[in-house]
Amino acid sequence: MDYRIDNPMAKLGTPKYPERLPRPVPDDGLFRLLTTPMHHRTRVMILLASLEGLRVHEVAKVDGRDIDRYRREFYVAGKGGSREALPLHPLVADAALTMPERGWWFPSNSTRPGQHVHSKGVSDIIGQAMRRAGTPGTPHSLRHWFGTTLLDDGEDVRVVQTLLRHKQLSTTAIYTKVPDERRHAAINRLDPFRARPRLVPVDDVAG
Repeated sequence: MDYRIDNPMAKLGTPKYPERLPRPVPDDGLFRLLTTPMHHRTRVMILLASLEGLRVHEVAKVDGRDIDRYRREFYVAGKGGSREALPLHPLVADAALTMPERGWWFPSNSTRPGQHVHSKGVSDIIGQAMRRAGTPGTPHSLRHWFGTTLLDDGEDVRVVQTLLRHKQLSTTAIYTKVPDERRHAAINRLDPFRARPRLVPVDDVAG
């Protein structure tokens, strides 16, 4: 039996996987979450994720010195040591007044003195709060809510790109994709007879 020297499969390239749609928490789920009793620092974590669009590892590293109360800006550490400024949401600005002006907002426990909490710790804390409130999704779904809500409210996609801190616009564009159930609902609402005369109730005519 003869064997080929080349690999014919190499010409096929790598398979393309379907893009994953964002899975934001529903509005009523976020409402239940924020109105459920919880520790103050847990609430601040949730506000940072949902109103500043922070990832859990970014929440874990928040330092009081990252907040510019005068300019109402929040500086997030980016890749390569860069720092990106985000506008402070009013609720986050209020929460900042209750948190340390210097040092970690979410310090680790006594086994890691002087360090911030692990990102898994943030994920576990927010996840437990979501389950208690009956809010579906994951902690990252709060960031998805941030992005999709801005776009649903008519914000320019390039503005949302800067707020989500995406390097590529194509990454932000995924947030504009509409899930199938909304597509089906949109089609079902189409009425080809919308110009038909409206029937007036008999009582209205008699009056």
